[in-house]
Amino acid sequence: MGLFDSVKRIFSGIIGNSGVTNNITQPIVGRGKNETQTFVFQSIPKTLEELQKLPEASLDTPFKATALTVLALCAFKENEEECFKMLDFLNGPDAITPYTRNFIRDRLKGREYVATSFFKGSSKSNDYTPTQPYTIDVMANPYSFDNENFATLWVQSSGADSPRSIALRKKPSTGEWFFREIQCIGDIKVPDSANPWA
Repeated sequence: MGLFDSVKRIFSGIIGNSGVTNNITQPIVGRGKNETQTFVFQSIPKTLEELQKLPEASLDTPFKATALTVLALCAFKENEEECFKMLDFLNGPDAITPYTRNFIRDRLKGREYVATSFFKGSSKSNDYTPTQPYTIDVMANPYSFDNENFATLWVQSSGADSPRSIALRKKPSTGEWFFREIQCIGDIKVPDSANPWA
């Protein structure tokens, strides 16, 4: 059997008599594109009610849900319980778990500056104090939307070398997006004021 016959035999198993390909699953890669959306907030909400008044609280895009998740984390410094109320709202039909609460406490207690490091103007030299109004970029890459109703978006901390992610899930019945995992609040460079070697 020649090379042509081998190729013909392989394709005859893939293409039926009608000439239409059978159910062959193609890998879903690179469906999306690089995209950045910028959000500007006049202040950091202190309560859930203040957060819900923001236009982004419609949660009709994963970008809005990501920006509000970071904003809610900033409230941890002033009022831990209000922060968790906001995160309950941003988590969808289910309240955040005790594990998530402990995870956030472990990452932010004594390092509350991690949350504000995602806003423009923050740096380790100014204790990660952002300029006002509070401005944040939320980024998607070509793989952010590989799975239907799920997304992974990215935010850049001024104290980290590479962007950090937040995983999200869509509720199809309402079109709202909610965070699924907050993966962006790991350690960053220590502020100069807390660094004896600065």
